[in-house]
Amino acid sequence: MGPQHVTREAAHALRTVDYVLAFAKGQADPLLEVRAEVCRAYGDPPLVVVSDPPRDRDDPDDYARAVHDWHEARVTAHLRVLDERPGDVAMLVWGDPSLYDSTLRIVEAMAQRVDLEVDVTPGISAPQLLAARHRIVLHEVGRPVHVTTGRRLREAIEQGQDNLVVMLNRTLDLAGLEDWRIWWGANLGTPSEELISGRVGDVLRELEEARERARAAAGWVMDLYLLRHR
Repeated sequence: MGPQHVTREAAHALRTVDYVLAFAKGQADPLLEVRAEVCRAYGDPPLVVVSDPPRDRDDPDDYARAVHDWHEARVTAHLRVLDERPGDVAMLVWGDPSLYDSTLRIVEAMAQRVDLEVDVTPGISAPQLLAARHRIVLHEVGRPVHVTTGRRLREAIEQGQDNLVVMLNRTLDLAGLEDWRIWWGANLGTPSEELISGRVGDVLRELEEARERARAAAGWVMDLYLLRHR
């Protein structure tokens, strides 16, 4: 999530690479500075920045196709850099590459076109940090936890899920869930971190205000939460 959450294994990897490859979401991408801070803390490898290809984010009818096309454009952009700058390359993943992140899918597609040797070094996941910040366990005794996205929250609830970690939230859509309990966090591990917990109906306005504070302070907001039926 930030330099303080880089594992010793990942720190060693950063000190041995020739450069770090990152996408920029527009001309002023505040997340680039977070990546640059990580690089400076561990060996200061050069940060090579590539413009992120455009993507249809307005809830397209064929969401899977929109993501696929975006990934293909990213693969092409990455391979262009690798062709121009051979060497050992690192890609920093925000959070955890095993949860709702496409970096490994993109790398796999790249490896089908060029000869690559790939290693993955684990870090701190966002749900792990959320649980630590709130001093909770993500599930009750002997019970499961369902991990999903804000886009599919209602679908999961209709299926009977009552203990959910919800990620990738474009908005906070909690209408009708006032009696559920929530443990929420935004921009975890950064100076703009925000944390709130309580009954949804009691803290909803506070949640929305905290979300906007995080966005205003950092220029971006990434939040997730644990939602549990009473």
